[in-house]
Amino acid sequence: MEQGLWIDVSLAEQQLTLHDGAARLATWAVSTAANGPGEREGSGCTPRGRHIVRARIGAGLPAGTVLVGRRPTGEVWSEALAAAAPTRDWILSRILWLSGCEPGFNRLGEVDSMRRYIYIHGTPDTEPMGVPRSHGCVRMRNDAVIALFDRVPAGTPVRIG
Repeated sequence: MEQGLWIDVSLAEQQLTLHDGAARLATWAVSTAANGPGEREGSGCTPRGRHIVRARIGAGLPAGTVLVGRRPTGEVWSEALAAAAPTRDWILSRILWLSGCEPGFNRLGEVDSMRRYIYIHGTPDTEPMGVPRSHGCVRMRNDAVIALFDRVPAGTPVRIG
């Protein structure tokens, strides 16, 4: 158990819980990788183990803001935008970019979570939560990722398992 704020992502329960020490502050449904757990680059899997929030991206942006390459595109997600780009993997509202803390497992080489661009991020409200559907990231509802983002600083520990 961590001291202070920390995040636990349960792959089995498809839930993210924000803790302060032993106290649970909030729990949200998430969607992790459709390919299941795994650390290898190119696997499309959600990496396990100890991570930290390395970067926080999107502070102050409107809910639903579309981010590509960690930058806002000027678009806000809508059903019409989704219909025009049906295969797009939407990253919306906020990004918490994760960095692994375990060399050889989720850090460095072919298993580096940060180099794999593993995020906790917003997704369209039309996407299901509570079921694995992502390409490796941890997807959340936009209001949930904004609430989480507003409470956690860079350096916050994240445990995925």
